Amino acid sequence: MLFKKHFFSSSERRQIVEAITRAEKLTSGEIRVHVEPKCSGIVLDRAADVFHKLEMQKTVLRNGVLIYVAWEDRKLAVIGDKGINEAVPADFWDSTVEKMTNLFREQKYVDGIVHGIDEAGRQLTKYFPYYAGDKNELSNDISEG
Repeated sequence: MLFKKHFFSSSERRQIVEAITRAEKLTSGEIRVHVEPKCSGIVLDRAADVFHKLEMQKTVLRNGVLIYVAWEDRKLAVIGDKGINEAVPADFWDSTVEKMTNLFREQKYVDGIVHGIDEAGRQLTKYFPYYAGDKNELSNDISEG
């Protein structure tokens, strides 16, 4: 097995949550990370299901992003909500997923996730810049399935 009972150690969790906090200072977008051992079915469908279970579609600007990882099945998806999908090109997340996948192949899992978070923050600032009074609408904690 590649990972412990929990996907991340407590220090790795802190590193990822800090990356989310840092990225969300660049954008009004909301970023979440969800990890689970297995992905039943198509990864994008499962990511969309998790997105809705986490109620990420309830942001005011519909600008939530989910980084979904099924570690035992080695599946990864990055998806955005309706507001993002209406504003960005169809291949918007492809380069982010590619870079994350390359880091995962090198067994740099936390680096891969942090890269995805940092890239989401940088990319979203073009379409959903941070504004005064922006509030954190979704938890920055990592969810596990």
